[in-house]
Amino acid sequence: MSAPLPLRNIAIIAHVDHGKTTLVDQLFRQSGTFRENQRIEERAMDSNDLEKERGITILAKPTSIEWNGYRINIVDTPGHADFGAEVERILSMVDGVVLLVDSSEGAMPQTKFVTGKALGLGLKPIVVVNKIDRPDGRHAEVLDEVFDLFVSLDANDEQLDFPTLYASGRNGYASYDPDAREGNLTPLFEKIVEHVPAPDLDQDAPFSFLATLLDRDNFMGRVLTGRVQSGKLKVNDPIRAIDADGKVIEVGRATKVLSFRGLDRVPVEEARAGDIIALAGLEKATVSNTIADPSVSVPIKAQPIDPPTLAMRFAVNDSPLAGREGDKVTSRMIRDRLMREAETNVAIRVTESADRDSFEVAGRGELQLGVVIETMRREGFELGISRPRVLFGKDENGGRTEPYETVVIDVDDEFSGTVVEKMQRRKAELTDMRPSGAGKTRITFSAPSRGLIGYHGEFLSDTRGTGIMNRLFEKYDSHKGPIEGRQNGVLISNGTGEAVGYALNSLEDRGILFVKPQEKIYEGMIIGENAKPDDLEVNPMKSKQLTNFRSTGKDDAIRLTPPRVMTLEQAIAYIDDDEMVEVTPQSIRLRKAFLDPNERKKQSRKKDA
Repeated sequence: MSAPLPLRNIAIIAHVDHGKTTLVDQLFRQSGTFRENQRIEERAMDSNDLEKERGITILAKPTSIEWNGYRINIVDTPGHADFGAEVERILSMVDGVVLLVDSSEGAMPQTKFVTGKALGLGLKPIVVVNKIDRPDGRHAEVLDEVFDLFVSLDANDEQLDFPTLYASGRNGYASYDPDAREGNLTPLFEKIVEHVPAPDLDQDAPFSFLATLLDRDNFMGRVLTGRVQSGKLKVNDPIRAIDADGKVIEVGRATKVLSFRGLDRVPVEEARAGDIIALAGLEKATVSNTIADPSVSVPIKAQPIDPPTLAMRFAVNDSPLAGREGDKVTSRMIRDRLMREAETNVAIRVTESADRDSFEVAGRGELQLGVVIETMRREGFELGISRPRVLFGKDENGGRTEPYETVVIDVDDEFSGTVVEKMQRRKAELTDMRPSGAGKTRITFSAPSRGLIGYHGEFLSDTRGTGIMNRLFEKYDSHKGPIEGRQNGVLISNGTGEAVGYALNSLEDRGILFVKPQEKIYEGMIIGENAKPDDLEVNPMKSKQLTNFRSTGKDDAIRLTPPRVMTLEQAIAYIDDDEMVEVTPQSIRLRKAFLDPNERKKQSRKKDA
């Protein structure tokens, strides 16, 4: 058997949309991982549909390239803090990180989140200023920001002495000279090989491996991915899984050992310390368990995972239109699917309610839970989703605490006053405000997560769609008291049937409509936003009275304003505590939790009492 190639294990860290996945594409191409004539998709690492559509990395994924006799294992990390549970474990598999920052936007809050974890583990960073060819680039200030960020994250002297490269991932070049506008990525390959240490692990000790990622395969069953921490493993070797307390969970054999080659997982006969592999053969072992030789009894220390901060109720869809569009509608199917999700996604906690018809799902943020719902709806599920609520905690004195987030907002100067005023209404504290050039201002707040639920849509309206908001979990701190919610009431349908253009035309004066003519509606469904603060019950099915008299035709042509169509995230952020989102494979409808108006009155009287 040929000697293994010398190894380098690195993670790539970047904020959403700073060009990380595009740079990995170019690393593939220039290392010869793909044949010259091989057709590959753009952003090859964004492998699932939702990642491609949204242009963000949701799942952490290892890959591997060969360059000049070295094997470089690269782990692509999510850039969004909502998927941070992936990040914390991933970083224990690597020996160095490449931090990618945009030459204009600089270090952003999500970058801070992952970089803080990496520096805390003692990993050595290489800083790459990407998109160096941007006309609004400001690479010198961005480097200062990165240095300040490292200092604020308590980086040691060795980490502060980081090498810097200037690159354009899209055009496939990197250089030590910020004015370079051509070339290739050889300087980056060289710097990775030179700066990142080889794994310093014991090859002769018994085999041990920390499971950091988990997925299921229809043929192999449960597949655990991680780095071999010591020793060697051959196919069919006996192994056992032990938890953090050293208790044996199960005993089995390594039925398949897979190594990463480019985008593929390929079976190998043997893996040794330092290799990043996927392993099949165990049925109960999960993330943060130690998989080891039967002689090993001490588990490998695993990174603790930050707690969930938000929860939503996933209920069986009980609307009059239930079961028409999806084929998975029972509570048993929803329960099994959520349990499978919680098994592979360790940042999610699922609790079954007493009535067994709904489940409380706790996660790290609206985006993470939104991705779970979107994935389920594409699989044919129908669900009723409640408004997100934050998970409160308690301090040492028994006082109530709640999660706070750091919010960094980039807006045009003219909108900064409106944003500050709206954020202060939501109990946010202004911590920093500075001009960021090109007529824009960067404003930083410390805000309770509760106040940010439902704000994003309003924020986009206030800034004419030009504002950019980034959020990051900061801490649990004292409860801020009541926070004002949505300003407007809603228009509620008082009957079941199809919406009629004639009725909708007269309802346009009342507010903004969410439905179009011929759309199926039911009693208790929300069909629009009222211009006033109160809810209003309306009849959207009223037809024109037909008579024998001829009209002059002046009122025949009904011209309706196009309805406001909400995405899943917008709908979840929009609803109030007494409302739900009905999610099916084809539709997203807003409705009251209690469809019967008498039941609604009864509940509101209870609440007031």
